[in-house]
Amino acid sequence: MAESGGGGGGCCPPMDLMRSEPMQLVQLIVPMESAHLTVSYLGDLGLVQFKDLNSEKSPFQRTYAAQIKRCGEMARKIRFFKDQMSKAGVLPKEMLGKENDIDLDDVEVKLEELEAELVEINANNDKLQRSYNELMEYKLVLQKAGEFFSSAHRNATAQHRETESQQGDEDLLESPLLQEEKSIDSSKQVKLGFLTGLVPREKSMVFERILFRATRGNVYIRQTVVEEPVIDPNSGEKAEKNVFVVFYSGERAKSKILKICEAFGANRYPFSEDLGKQAQMITEVSGRLTEFKTTIDAGLGHRNILLQTIGDKFELWSLKVRKEKAIYHTLNMLSLDVTKKCLVAEGWSPVFASQEIQDALERAAVDSNSQVGSIFQVLRTKELPPTYFRTNKFTSAIQEIVDAYGVAKYQEANPGVFTIVTFPFLFAVMFGDWGHGICLLLATMYLIVREKKLASQKLGDIMEMAFGGRYVIMMMSLFSIYTGLIYNEFFSIPYPLFAPSAYDCRDASCSEATTIGLIKVRDTYPFGLDPVWHGTRSELPFLNSLKMKMSILLGVSQMNLGIIMSYFNARFFKSSVNIWFQFIPQMIFLNSLFGYLSVLIIIKWCTGSQADLYHVMIYMFLSPTDELGENQLFPHQKTVQLVLLFLALVSVPCMLLPKPFILKKQHEARHQGQSYAPLEETDESLHVEASGGSHGHEEFEFSEIFVHQLIHTIEFVLGAVSNTASYLRLWALSLAHSELSSVFYEKVLLLAWGYNNILILIVGIIVFIFATVGVLLVMETLSAFLHALRLHWVEFQNKFYEGDGYKFAPFSFILTASEDE
Repeated sequence: MAESGGGGGGCCPPMDLMRSEPMQLVQLIVPMESAHLTVSYLGDLGLVQFKDLNSEKSPFQRTYAAQIKRCGEMARKIRFFKDQMSKAGVLPKEMLGKENDIDLDDVEVKLEELEAELVEINANNDKLQRSYNELMEYKLVLQKAGEFFSSAHRNATAQHRETESQQGDEDLLESPLLQEEKSIDSSKQVKLGFLTGLVPREKSMVFERILFRATRGNVYIRQTVVEEPVIDPNSGEKAEKNVFVVFYSGERAKSKILKICEAFGANRYPFSEDLGKQAQMITEVSGRLTEFKTTIDAGLGHRNILLQTIGDKFELWSLKVRKEKAIYHTLNMLSLDVTKKCLVAEGWSPVFASQEIQDALERAAVDSNSQVGSIFQVLRTKELPPTYFRTNKFTSAIQEIVDAYGVAKYQEANPGVFTIVTFPFLFAVMFGDWGHGICLLLATMYLIVREKKLASQKLGDIMEMAFGGRYVIMMMSLFSIYTGLIYNEFFSIPYPLFAPSAYDCRDASCSEATTIGLIKVRDTYPFGLDPVWHGTRSELPFLNSLKMKMSILLGVSQMNLGIIMSYFNARFFKSSVNIWFQFIPQMIFLNSLFGYLSVLIIIKWCTGSQADLYHVMIYMFLSPTDELGENQLFPHQKTVQLVLLFLALVSVPCMLLPKPFILKKQHEARHQGQSYAPLEETDESLHVEASGGSHGHEEFEFSEIFVHQLIHTIEFVLGAVSNTASYLRLWALSLAHSELSSVFYEKVLLLAWGYNNILILIVGIIVFIFATVGVLLVMETLSAFLHALRLHWVEFQNKFYEGDGYKFAPFSFILTASEDE
């Protein structure tokens, strides 16, 4: 369809961005022995979008499922290495060699060996670390519990001595009876057991309460706080713990305590009452801790050496595995020939890439020592090709903005050509301040100057977005400086840059009066707004009138451009129906109303007339035959208005009625002889096309076409009014930006200056800077950006842009690498 009109159907000189690249459906017949190398070379080329010829098969039924599984396992090992290196703080080295220098089988063997060794080192290190952490806890238990037992022993000894001294003065006759009583008591004494360990501090109070209740108070508990957090042997995480000693009586109480300790995650350790044994155990534990520390350090050193070895080749292996996996994924999209000796591929490629693809096929056949070369042929098809625009780093961001609305249909006019200029310009109309524009330009120049360094770094989401659109922001800032000079605003302050003001005050009170108090003493200010307007009471009415009329002129111009682009689309695709019954009625309708309004605005500016344009436009519809009186701007204006109103009314049925009937007639003429079988075709590809076309014949739904045309007509007629009104946002946003800037300058900076206090002045400057950056340079930039985006997507692009195509997504190793990252 588009191919037939792609030759000379255009109106404009050839442009990379005006029309998408001519595409072709190609078929490749590749011998099995050179298939892998062929796909690899085509991946390096990145100009073929393969079609999946095995869509009916599941991933497990495809030819290269085993190889993909193998590559997936290697990718898992590489991810494991990456995780281990990031934990150890080892950075992979930049790739110096080529991935072709290594064999995939060698990589697989090497990865398996390294993984096994690293897993073993990690397992040994975990065991050693666990034992080390247990010994650290054991040492703490020995120290803290030993202090408790030593203190208890000292208290008991002192108490015993005191008791003996008190009993020395008693009667000797009572001594045998007392000894007998003591001997009886000693035989009835109960042996107490105890358990020691550590419990997490946040659970210590609950632990103590549960023990008390479970044993009905028949326990004695002592807890001591461990000052430094300790590493738990089970979880490997630092935790604050308490050392506890629990005294109990009986095996039943012991079993309950053991279960409670297990439930609370309390680690228990053996402990001896003998002070000599305690000192000996502390010495043994300290010695073993030293040994473990030395062993762990040696293991970590060996592990770091291994990770450094992996890091040296990590990027090379990672790229090799990613490429191989992508190659096998692509090979699975190819169909196996009946002889099982060839693979058949189909895909889209740009026409200009034919020679490069054939060169890649020849190189692959030679390098793989294939006896048979690959076959390259172009297929004819009625399938809609993908859309491919060749962009650079300057135009790619603008193209992304257009594609976010919808990808262009194959070879339809691309709005991006005009958006490169109109988008930053409409942004600047709303943002116009050359001081703010310079700030924005400096920030953007930083991104552009350091783009090579920043491109290789991982930035945040917002910073990544700003970096990707750095050239768009640069254009926005340059246009903002231009419109700021027109508005004569530098952080809301006017400057007579190009000449002194053309006006002077008639008397001292004129600054508070309207411009009637000014007299013209010099030539008109050469560029932009005369600085004398700022600060007068008539400033706001004057700027409102100027910016509102300017917004309408810009809006009508851009909408006319959109309708003109629909003419070029219709001419390119050879659709005379769209020219006569879409382009012409739309141009007549829009310009009969709002084109006429734009002409009236220009006449009023040129003549200085006091005519009320609101009154003219309203009564053009309500009372078209009434006399205009003082609102008449040119002779025979009433007659012109009647003619324009008549043309606008006639253009509506011209848009609505003829097109559906003409399309129906064309469809009937096209399919009149469809029931007869075609004669023999000499060209096989043509025969395939003809038979495919007959099967693809669908019924013509006249009602559906008519309703679609009705909706389209109503949308355009109502949209002509609403879209023109929508461009008034240029005036509203410009006014808001100017007034906010003025408020920050007068109510923050000038107010702080008026206090004659250095501290207040510094605070005022800081607040002014933060308000300017936060509100005017960030929020207002985003607001103006979104409004400019809406004006392009809705008001401009809906006049001609269908945007129902799909992007050209070639098989490319560069794209594969960026997606994985």
